[in-house]
Order: sequence, then structure tokens, then C-alpha cells
Amino acid sequence: MLAFACVAPFFIYPLFLSKVLCFALFGAAFALLAGHVGLLSFGHAAYFGAGAYVTAYTAKAWALPPELAILLGTGVAALFGLLFGWLAIRRSGIYFAMVTLALSQLIFFVALQAKWTGGEDGIQAVPRGRLFGLVDLEQPLAIYFFTLVVFVACFLLIRRITSSPFGQVLKATAQNEARVISLGYKVQRAKLLAFVLSAALAGLAGSMKALVVKLASLADVHWSMSGEVLLISLIGGLGSLLGPIFGSFVLIGIGDYLAAAGAWVTVLQGLIFVFSVLLFRRGLVGGLDDLFGWFARRRGKAAAPLAIRPAAGE
Repeated sequence: MLAFACVAPFFIYPLFLSKVLCFALFGAAFALLAGHVGLLSFGHAAYFGAGAYVTAYTAKAWALPPELAILLGTGVAALFGLLFGWLAIRRSGIYFAMVTLALSQLIFFVALQAKWTGGEDGIQAVPRGRLFGLVDLEQPLAIYFFTLVVFVACFLLIRRITSSPFGQVLKATAQNEARVISLGYKVQRAKLLAFVLSAALAGLAGSMKALVVKLASLADVHWSMSGEVLLISLIGGLGSLLGPIFGSFVLIGIGDYLAAAGAWVTVLQGLIFVFSVLLFRRGLVGGLDDLFGWFARRRGKAAAPLAIRPAAGE
């Protein structure tokens, strides 16, 4: 897949691929919390939008280099994650989801009313600048490969987290929280840390998106953005690290290439979601895994008689 990603911008529009990677990172951040901890957040748009607005504003108004603007956007999103997570993890189930949604709406109204956010116009014409003063990110290939490097680094980080002892505690908490508590683990602290990590990665995705499309708008903090990342994760596969990549490619591809269809794009996305839920319970990645497993079993059954067939002359 990495080899495909390196040659893809020479055949597919690089900025489209960059946007796909940004939303794939957003989906991976969401899946880290929902798929591995079992905490379904309806407010992840707050961290995605916070990262986008802070990065866009500091890059445009303060003329900060892109690396510092991205770090600031990610840091602010992590701070929001720490504050909101401290409040939200005290509840579970639908109550947790509703608390995250309510807190996310606070960020939306701040973005709508604050002067520095540009209100309904957002922050437009965000300069990408030069990375470390050397790489001109205004070039489509440059911004794409920068986004690819960030995504791969975050992908490896999430993989390391989920396979670590800390990640095993998170998975166990999602399955049987009472049992994990009885074993002496501090579940609330683990949940909060996972929440902050997820928020920081979502803020990083928003920061990268603001530079890629040169825009931070109310759509980034609207509740529908939280619904979109949920669709990305479910279509691709909520429990899979590769799922958000497939889900992002499908959802963003439909939104960009069928934009002329207007509201029918939303209908098509809904149909794809229903189709995926009914036929691919584990998402597209899970469906492909089942398909390859079926072919492997078929090949195994076909090869079994050959293995016991006597040799010539016996």
C-alpha cells in the first residue's frame, strides 16, 4: 500500500489524495477511541475543527511556518480533549455520546460568533508556507508527500499503541470494564489518556486538512462532521487500522467527484452505508478478509485430494 501511495499522485490528483489521507487520519483517531475503547463519541468534530481553525489562523494572521502552526493546532485539540474527556468519561453509553455532542456544539458556536474565525465565511486562502524553510508546500506533490509522511507516522503510532500493554488494557476495558477494574487497573485514567490521544490525532488531521484545502470553515466543527467520520469508520471497518483508509477513499471520492449531483450525494452515501452494514458487518476491510479466507479455504479443499493421491507406480 505504501508503494501504491508513492506512485498514486502521478495518476490521481495529488490534492484529492491529500484530502483522503487527512480524513483517513481523522477516521483512525476516531476508531482508536470507538473501536478499541468502546467509547462512541459524537463530538470529534470539535477537535478536528479546533485544529483546522488554529492552524489556519496562525499560518495566515501570525505568518507562522507550517510545522509550528500544525503543532499549535494539534496542541489546542489535545487540550480540548483533556478538558472534554475529563467531563465525558464520567458517563458511558448514550450518555457519553450526548455529552460529547453537547461539548462539541459549544465549539461550533464559538467558531460561529468569534471574530477571528471569520464567522460563516471561515478562514480562507490559508498559506501553506515552506516546511522548515526548505520545502515549498504550495506545490501539490510536496503537500501530498508531506501529508503521506504524517499519516504513515500516525498510523504506526496507533498500531504501536493498540499492540502495547496499554492498548490491551483498552481493549479489555471495552469488553469487560468491571473485570479490568477488579484486576487493579486504573480504567478512568486509561480512558482519559486514550481520549486525549484520539483528540490530538483528530486535531492533527484537521490541521493538515486546513493546509491542504487552504480553508477552515464551520463545516469542520459542525455536528455532521462527527457523523461523517463515523461513516468513514463503519464503512471501512471500525476495528481495523486499514478501515479508515478505505472508508475515507469511498466517502471523499463520492463527495468530490459527484459534487454536481448536489443533495443526491448524501442519498448515495446513505445507501452505501446501509449496504455496508447489511452485507459487511466488519466493514470493507473485514469483507475483503472474509473473501480472501473463503478463497484460501477453497484452494485448501481442492488441494487436499492431491496430497493423498498415490504416486505413479504405487
